Amino acid sequence: MRDASPPDEVRRLLDDRAAARRALDWSRADALRDQIAVLGWEVQDDAGGSTARPMLASASEAAEPLDEAATVPVSVQLAAEDHPEDLVRCLRGLAEHPPVMPWELLVVANAPAEPVEDALDAVTLDVEPVVLRSDERLGWADARTLGLRHSRGEVAILLDTSLEPTGDLVGPLLEAFDDPTVGIAGGWGVTSVDGHEFEEAPSGEVDADAAYALAIRREALRAVRGFDRRYRFYRNADLDLSFAVRDAGWRAVRTEPLPALMHEHRGWTELPDDERDRLSRRNFYRFLDRWGRRPDLLVAAGREQ
Repeated sequence: MRDASPPDEVRRLLDDRAAARRALDWSRADALRDQIAVLGWEVQDDAGGSTARPMLASASEAAEPLDEAATVPVSVQLAAEDHPEDLVRCLRGLAEHPPVMPWELLVVANAPAEPVEDALDAVTLDVEPVVLRSDERLGWADARTLGLRHSRGEVAILLDTSLEPTGDLVGPLLEAFDDPTVGIAGGWGVTSVDGHEFEEAPSGEVDADAAYALAIRREALRAVRGFDRRYRFYRNADLDLSFAVRDAGWRAVRTEPLPALMHEHRGWTELPDDERDRLSRRNFYRFLDRWGRRPDLLVAAGREQ
């Protein structure tokens, strides 16, 4: 097992990052966080300062269910964090409108505010949930990737607990994969003419799918291994994942509107305006740094040919 004490180089970078944060130099602080990540350590900030812990094992370090053959048609994944009532509401919708095919339910217990068992005991499901636990709060991307890599479905579906299913929303998502060229699908999607400004798209082929209800083919998931772990905040992580899937040779589509109510999205409303704007910009700059020079991946570019 890996030593949990950071090496000297990581400690030095943590000290430099602390100085940058005191100086309100957020760009340098973010750059230093990325340097520490390259060394295999994840920064954790709190009111008392910053520490680092070893990252989750990579696919090359440990075998994962994702590398095995699928055993069910679909895996549905939810995250348990700070608002158990949101989780219960989403679970009740799934219980009332379950998939019509064999499925599995994965619940990532991301150091939740209350025991995840309380929420699960409040709902009667037709499957036994698989609970994946983290003793410490993972970033948004790491928590979702944990569930994706442990999925055993031909298609993995990520549902945000802000959604309340009012009908079968799994079926329409799975239908998108009847087309063998589709690697990722969702109930919400966006397109762009320049890769810098995105707007909501109608059903059909899109540049990216939103993570409210996002489905990914197992082969495509194996190719990209999940979300980029640097997206500790959720905004634009789905853009990055969608472009990675499409860069691997798959298409992205938006389904017809799904039968679901959208409630308050805690990831957005729980943060002060300036903080969520800062985190959103940082993530979008990260997206642009990777994909901003790839106009070939835009659906609009294909239509112009």
